[in-house]
Amino acid sequence: QVQLVESGGGLVQAGGSLRLSCAASGRTFSSNPMGWFRQAPGKEREFVATINWSGGSTYYADSVKGRFTISRDNAKNTVYLQMNSLKPEDTAVYYCNAGRGSFKTPPYHYWGQGTQVTVSS
Repeated sequence: QVQLVESGGGLVQAGGSLRLSCAASGRTFSSNPMGWFRQAPGKEREFVATINWSGGSTYYADSVKGRFTISRDNAKNTVYLQMNSLKPEDTAVYYCNAGRGSFKTPPYHYWGQGTQVTVSS
């Protein structure tokens, strides 16, 4: 059974930082893109960032470009999202996403259960 388990969410003040992790189990994603989405209350789930299989190429939503950094460790089957200069509008449940496809055309088949990020003003 494939599982994506996110961790690292929490409450932080505006301007602060958090690092999310997503550990995959049940299959390896070392040949596949991985990424992050988020969903704020009352809004649709939206794309945040993706990374290709090697980590050499990344793709970001304009709203997080320059503040968030996605990375991965294929040996650990894990993807990360470093979030800096957080804003209240970044408050959302953050979801890990992985599977076959191009890093430029998410979403993919597998989803995590989500981790809450709350940014206070």
